[in-house]
Formats: sequence, structure tokens, C-alpha cells
Amino acid sequence: QVQLVESGGGLVQAGGSLRLSCAASGRTFSRYSMGWFRQAPGKAREIVAAVSWSGGTSYYADSVKGRFTISRDNAKNTVYLQMTNLKPEDPAVYYCAADRYPRVGVTRSPEGYDDWGQGTQVTVSS
Repeated sequence: QVQLVESGGGLVQAGGSLRLSCAASGRTFSRYSMGWFRQAPGKAREIVAAVSWSGGTSYYADSVKGRFTISRDNAKNTVYLQMTNLKPEDPAVYYCAADRYPRVGVTRSPEGYDDWGQGTQVTVSS
């Protein structure tokens, strides 16, 4: 099991920026694909972004393309989600997740991930 701890959530005005961090404990973090998901009240968990173990492949949901950036620092066992131009539709609990058994590319479905953080709340004010 990989333990993941998210941080960086909070309240921000629409149009503002926020950076989420996910610190991972594990022996082979550099081999994991990592993803960010979010879940708003009453809605299913949805993918926001994902990055391959090498950092060479990434995926973004259409709703966040051009606004969010996923990155990772394998030396620090940390994955980041830089969020800019936050919109009223972005508030949710954001989770990072680890796919410990990645294949080619990245996995988009929550079922493809093995370990999850506790989540961090992002709130956007008008």
C-alpha cells in the first residue's frame, strides 16, 4: 500500500490559483502513474489529470485543459496539481491516487487506481 497525503486546498476567489500537493510514501513511487480526481457533493468522482511514471504522458479532463497542470517530482515522492483560473464549477474534494501497476499510457477511471489520499477541499468563491 502507498500512503498519500494531499495538501494545499482551501478557499480561493474565482480566477485565482491554487497548488495542490500529494506526498507519497512508498518504495517505488517513481514506477507509479499518478492521478488527480475530484468529487463534488452528489456527484461521482471524476478524473482531473493524470501523469505517467516517467512524466512523459499526461491527461487532462476537457474542463480543466489550459488551466490545470499536473507534474511530479519523483525525487521527492510528490505529485502536484497547479490550478489557475479557478471557476465556480471547480469546487470539490480533490484526491490524488496512485496506480501501482501502470501499463502504457495513463488510466482514466478511478477503478484503475490502487491507493487514494484522504482528499483536500477546494472552494471557489464568486
